[in-house]
Amino acid sequence: MPFLYPLFFCSLFIVVYSQPSHPKGYFIDCGATELSVIDGREWLPDTNYVSAGVPKSINIPDIVPTLSTVRSFPLDGNTRRKFCYVVPVYRSAKYLVRTIYFYGGVNGKDSPPVFDQIVDGTFWSVVNTTEDYARNMSSYYEGVFLAAGKTLSVCIASNTYTNSDPFISALEVVLLGNSLYNSTDFGKYGLALVARNNFGYGGPIIKFPDDQFDRYWEPFGDSNPTIQSIRNVSVSGFWNLPPSKVFDTELISDQGKPMKLHWPPGPLPNSSYYIALYFADNRDTSTGNSRVLNISINGIEFYRNLNVTQAGVVVFATHWPLSGLTEIKLTPVIGSDVSPLINAGEVFDLLLLGGRTVTRDVVALEKMKNSLENPPLDWNGDPCLPRQYSWTGVTCSEGTRIRVVALNLSSLGLQGSLSPNIAKLTALTDIWLGNNTLTGSIPDLSQLKRLKTLHLEDNVFSGEVSPSLGDIDSLRELDKFVDIFSFLFLLNIFWML
Repeated sequence: MPFLYPLFFCSLFIVVYSQPSHPKGYFIDCGATELSVIDGREWLPDTNYVSAGVPKSINIPDIVPTLSTVRSFPLDGNTRRKFCYVVPVYRSAKYLVRTIYFYGGVNGKDSPPVFDQIVDGTFWSVVNTTEDYARNMSSYYEGVFLAAGKTLSVCIASNTYTNSDPFISALEVVLLGNSLYNSTDFGKYGLALVARNNFGYGGPIIKFPDDQFDRYWEPFGDSNPTIQSIRNVSVSGFWNLPPSKVFDTELISDQGKPMKLHWPPGPLPNSSYYIALYFADNRDTSTGNSRVLNISINGIEFYRNLNVTQAGVVVFATHWPLSGLTEIKLTPVIGSDVSPLINAGEVFDLLLLGGRTVTRDVVALEKMKNSLENPPLDWNGDPCLPRQYSWTGVTCSEGTRIRVVALNLSSLGLQGSLSPNIAKLTALTDIWLGNNTLTGSIPDLSQLKRLKTLHLEDNVFSGEVSPSLGDIDSLRELDKFVDIFSFLFLLNIFWML
């Protein structure tokens, strides 16, 4: 069901028109090696946020600076692997995430690769920049997500349809105000932008400083007449805080006639969507008829008797089913000769969140990773989710409480030591670490009460195996490295008889 939030005019012009401070967050120039300042904004090199991939340069004259470098990630056959940027965030804060892509022929092929992008444990979207690149344009994707922890991971992932190295040009993670999109249950859903348009507007994309959070409002025109004027609409009462500039233009129908708006312009997959429509009257309504209209979407009533005033109003729905092409119809109420109008709109696809691996397992694996000199390249982001993109060698449990149940890192050429934190992965049933070059002592694994299989052969461990392994009743398979333990294990059993 859509909701209506009328806004009352107030004299807060200093809030509306004063130059806002730059958005708070991280602006990462992927593949860059040094900090740069563009239009007063600092763009950071990406080396502190990602541990895999290769920086590459695009040599095209007069290219936008943030598009002149990319980070490219190695394609390994048809293997599904993700490579993640990990960005510090405030837990439980809401963030706009924007990924930007410009291929520039970095892989030596005419067309850019198609691949996936992921936020934490949630599949976000397929990245297909082919059409934009054919028009010599960059592509961007935007979503809104709640930070469930102290870091947010944004991952680029190869899939079976990826035919060359996936890449990324820039990444933005922007802190949003609490009121934005606050009717969404961000504990269950993320928002993936489908369209955000300023109707009747024909100029460049509206963004910062007009939009204090640097959201992109693209121009949109159709066969309906356009009106442009400068208005004093205060946006401080709008939950979503749209820029006041989007109310300077509108689409309007001929006198007293319904308006049909085909928007978003392309067909949509069958899903539930967040829809917000913005209106503000362009007349002094104190001396004339009110602008009252009914709204329907694909023939289904969306909102009835909407009174559009100079102060402005937004109507939104948090779960609205759409599929295929969309038609929005604005109809004057019976007896009204005032034409319908509309200023702006936003549509997001509702993304059901994929969940998270249990925190203690994530922490344990991170510490295990830090003890290795050459951990697998894809050991970033959520270890288990999305399930088709779990970390190399990591097997996870089913159900809603996701635990790590097996490690198979045999023959990966691993160097370094085996962290004692492996013993905190208490759901482990199987460990295969054979045929590597691991050194140091073998940690006490007696906390792993579910362990059934342990393979540590063909490493260069030193010291003794703890006799406490004999206390693990479930342990059934051991490698030749632990012959000394086998003797102790059997001796323990003998004394129990």
